[in-house]
Amino acid sequence: MQAGESALPVLFLERLREIVPEQHLDGVLASFESPRALTLRVNRLRAEPAEVRAELAALEFELEPVPWCEDAFRVVVGERRSLQESAAYREGRVYLQGLSSMLAPLMLDPQPGESVLDLCAAPGSKTTQIAAMMGGEGELVANDRSHKRLYKLRRVLEEQGVRRVQILGRKGETIGRTHPGHFDRVLADVPCSSEGRFHLDDPKSWSDWKPSKIKRLGAEQRRLLISGLHALRPGGRLIYSTCTFAPEENEAVIHRVLRYFRGRAELVELPFEAPCSIPGMTTWRGRDLDPGLVRCRRILPGRSDVGGAPAAAPGGLEGFSLACLSRTEGEITGESDRST
Repeated sequence: MQAGESALPVLFLERLREIVPEQHLDGVLASFESPRALTLRVNRLRAEPAEVRAELAALEFELEPVPWCEDAFRVVVGERRSLQESAAYREGRVYLQGLSSMLAPLMLDPQPGESVLDLCAAPGSKTTQIAAMMGGEGELVANDRSHKRLYKLRRVLEEQGVRRVQILGRKGETIGRTHPGHFDRVLADVPCSSEGRFHLDDPKSWSDWKPSKIKRLGAEQRRLLISGLHALRPGGRLIYSTCTFAPEENEAVIHRVLRYFRGRAELVELPFEAPCSIPGMTTWRGRDLDPGLVRCRRILPGRSDVGGAPAAAPGGLEGFSLACLSRTEGEITGESDRST
């Protein structure tokens, strides 16, 4: 029995062998039992990275820079609890966030003065990162349909000093109708089966996993992506992301949405090479998908030598998937999603 296989669902492991290339499978399996890396992002609304690094060094924390994100650090000496008790954490100068999670806002690349939508925003890690990248300038809309999660989102935004943000509590599927062609950039970090976050120390992380859940989520994700693209202005950028491996929640969703838009939306290259990633799949279980799906990227955890810049250290990334889409000019006249 290989690492990571002692308790995970058999069907999940069978599917994983179809998704992950054989040469990378051992690393992915090992990640399910490897200690999670402790990583943080400096909140530029309240501090500069050099200042925070010096502040934490004085408390005997040792931080390692992440090559592809100047605001991110991996904590190589120091414990989570001690960090959470520090003034830097309590006063919102740092935010504890996984490295894979940071990639989606970096790919979105929001600019000061733009209009930006975080379609499924709670609990707020990516929203606060977007706000910091925008420097508090422009229009930032954070939406989430869960009122319970919205409470946490508001608290996180307040703790991180995010002031100029409009919070909506609507179904994400409706935003495309209420804000058609409005946003320069849209982040659609959609609810998913979270396979990239499975860990043997946390049986709850996979306790409700089953193929029927993947199918149900795929339908929801299509509706959210369609809505996000409707809300995007022509020429704008949308980042679609999940923390799961399942092609039904990644490439297959994008394949069907591209058919829905009939050439009025396109899949484009990500702005930079995602670390530890492999190209998207263009076939799944005998079904041919759009050949352009090679532009998607699937992050493979437990590796530091798979494409792009290396991770800060092995174990620093979790399973994740990314894609970049854009609207073309003209009125959208999509076909029924039922027929895609």
